[in-house]
Amino acid sequence: MTERKNIAIMGAGLVGSLLSLYLAKRGHKVDLYERRPDLRKNTLDGGRSINLALSDRGWRALRGIGIEEDVRKVAIPMHGRMMHDEQGNLTFQPYGKEGQSIYSVSRSGLNAALMNLSEPNPDITYHFSRQATDVNLRTNEVQLLNLETGNPENIQPDLLFGADGAFSVVRGAMQKTERFNYAQSYLEYGYKELSIPPTAAGGWAIEKNALHIWPRGKYMMIALPNIDGSFTCTLFFPYDGEQSFAAIKNEADLMAFFTEVFPDAVSLMPTLAQDYFSNPIGSLVTVKCFPWSYEGKSLLIGDACHAVVPFYGQGMNAGFEDITVLDQMLDSFEGDDWEALFEAFERRRKPNADAIADLAVMNFIEMRDKVADPRFLLRKKIEARISQQFPDKWIPLYSMVTFTDLPYSYALETGQQQDKIMKKVMKHIQSIEDYDKPEVQRLLEKQLVQKEKLKKYNAAMEV
Repeated sequence: MTERKNIAIMGAGLVGSLLSLYLAKRGHKVDLYERRPDLRKNTLDGGRSINLALSDRGWRALRGIGIEEDVRKVAIPMHGRMMHDEQGNLTFQPYGKEGQSIYSVSRSGLNAALMNLSEPNPDITYHFSRQATDVNLRTNEVQLLNLETGNPENIQPDLLFGADGAFSVVRGAMQKTERFNYAQSYLEYGYKELSIPPTAAGGWAIEKNALHIWPRGKYMMIALPNIDGSFTCTLFFPYDGEQSFAAIKNEADLMAFFTEVFPDAVSLMPTLAQDYFSNPIGSLVTVKCFPWSYEGKSLLIGDACHAVVPFYGQGMNAGFEDITVLDQMLDSFEGDDWEALFEAFERRRKPNADAIADLAVMNFIEMRDKVADPRFLLRKKIEARISQQFPDKWIPLYSMVTFTDLPYSYALETGQQQDKIMKKVMKHIQSIEDYDKPEVQRLLEKQLVQKEKLKKYNAAMEV
């Protein structure tokens, strides 16, 4: 490995904390600077915790640093989606094959666990209540304000990592440089955190091992389980309109709306009004930018360079995968040319970051509009049959994203090809029994042959 570096990471959230472990493992001295106070000592960001869905890409990053088993102790497996219709009827949709699950974890709980694992390392130091006020990319100097004392502080690390989220101060400095491309887009929807408490006996009021969804076309509510028996619920709702945050002005409006639209949930939410009117409305933003680095001195990582909306459950997983990829590239890194390393990293990750951003918005539409559609559910069953019959030729899009380490860009492209095939196949299917008809099988086999030819052609073109 190259010479030991003094590295500063702006942001001590999930990505910053995990990155510190990887860099310290390679012998570097790491200091993390976090605007907020220590979340292990203070309750922070009330009403903004959205539980996270940890899947294979995230587990791989945790396994790489030897902390997978520690995190599994605070994670709950969710084997599929539990759909709640307007009459309270339930429909379960498995996520993948038997044994494939995503895991519900508390954002703050996981962050605290990573801090507790990092902090005993003598090469890792946390600095809380430090707000970055200015970043000089040419000299790598960062001006900080100590929010506890009010005193200014200056640092000048050898390398600077911006892991400071969707509104990154480090990225803000890069935006002032030449030829820096930046775009952000907001959904016309916000989110509000609500809750379902444990039962009187301390258990879960609804199915523990599922991600619950109340799909209602133009909006939806979800619920993820917590270790203590509670569920963290999130209402995704338009800002404006007839049914929107703007339209609900008082408790009577709220209760009338929930009683009509989410009737089976109302009785499980005794603090609904308190949660709704005390918790803030969060925004849903997508960030795309390039480049992610500056002259081999600084690098953006995670949400700082590719924030996505939460509907594929991949924001944290994508950030963790950034770290896995960077660590793999460090294995073959020789000399001290960090500029070449950072440029190779951003070129490799950028197409995948863009792909998961697009996939996340697409999945919002699916979760909100389609998961309650009988025709959509039939299509999912047919696709599962195809995957079972042709496992080496067909992996459903959700499984590619969630249960493999195939590049997100590959998953998006392949998913689009498979979508075209499914549209052709579904024209001949009215029930699950139609799948076995000879004409359907002939059509499917013909389409799969064409898909394989296209795959080989694209591979040849890349070479």
